Amino acid sequence: MTPIVLGQGLLGKEIVKQTGWEFISREINNYDLMTEKPFGIFKHLVKYDTIINCIAFTETYSNDKNSNWNLNCQFVDKVVDFCNFNQKKLIHISTDYIYTNSTSLATEEDVPVHLNTWYGYTKLVGDALVQLRCKDFLICRLSHKPKPFPYDKAWTDIKTNGDYVDKISELVISLIKKNETGVFNVGTEVKSIYELAIKTKKVDTILNTNKVQYDTSMNLDKLNKVL
Repeated sequence: MTPIVLGQGLLGKEIVKQTGWEFISREINNYDLMTEKPFGIFKHLVKYDTIINCIAFTETYSNDKNSNWNLNCQFVDKVVDFCNFNQKKLIHISTDYIYTNSTSLATEEDVPVHLNTWYGYTKLVGDALVQLRCKDFLICRLSHKPKPFPYDKAWTDIKTNGDYVDKISELVISLIKKNETGVFNVGTEVKSIYELAIKTKKVDTILNTNKVQYDTSMNLDKLNKVL
C-alpha cells in the first residue's frame, strides 16, 4: 500500500504523525481548490494507490454556501473521478453530523438526517457521491477533538461517539491497514462532551443552546466486529 493524505487539518496531521505517510496540503502546497479547474493537485497523486481525503470545509455553522459546496461536494466528485480513472482506493473522511436528528445509536444502514446547515448538507451529499460513484472506497463517519480539550466549558446534554484526535486516528488507520471497504461509523463509547472533556482537563458544565446537535450517537457494532 502506498497511501497519501490529502489535507493537514487536525485529523490529517495526526494520521501522518502516527504513520509517517506522505501528505499534500492545499495551504502548504498552494492549491486553490475553490476555483482551480482542473485541480492541479491530482498530478501529484498518480504514484499512490490509496488516497486519504481529509480535505473539507469544516466551519460547521457557516452560511458560506459556496465554500461548503466547493470542498465538500465538488472536490469530492473530482477525487472520485480521479480514483476511478486511475484505479485508486479512496478513503473518505465523513462526519457524525449527518446523523443529527436521526435515530439514536444510528447504524450505517439507518437513514441519516442532516443538520440544518450547509456543512451538514454538503457532507451528506459528499457521502452519497462516494457511495454512488466510487469503485473502491472506505467512508469513515466520525468526530474528533483536539487533545487536551480546548475550551473551559463543555456540554452535558450532547451525546457523541467522538473522542480525541489521537484515538480516532488510530481507529481510522486500523481500518485502512485492514483494507476495509464500505461505510463505517468510527468512534468510542457514547458519552457527553463534558465526559470527554474532563478526561484531559477540568471544565465547567454548560447546556446546549439549540444551535448544535443533541444526539449524533452511532452504533459501532460493525467497527468493533472488524477491529
